[in-house]
Amino acid sequence: MQTENIVKKVCKELGLTYKELGERIGYSEGSIRNMASKGEISEPVKKSIELLYELKKCQEQLEDCKQLERILYRLSKRGGDIATP
Repeated sequence: MQTENIVKKVCKELGLTYKELGERIGYSEGSIRNMASKGEISEPVKKSIELLYELKKCQEQLEDCKQLERILYRLSKRGGDIATP
């Protein structure tokens, strides 16, 4: 069973080009392209990609918290009456 290429996967899931991925984790576009085509991903690249995923998840959670904060603020200004427009 062949394992999924993490470089291709992260580019697809995060909507990144090889160049953009390389810029984010400190590698050249050529290096990223070679890893994607050969499927030979070094341990430092794997760790960098894992951290990139973790950062993305944290950013999404932060945005959710900010949205909740805005909702709670609006509710507090209305006196907590949810039915008030």
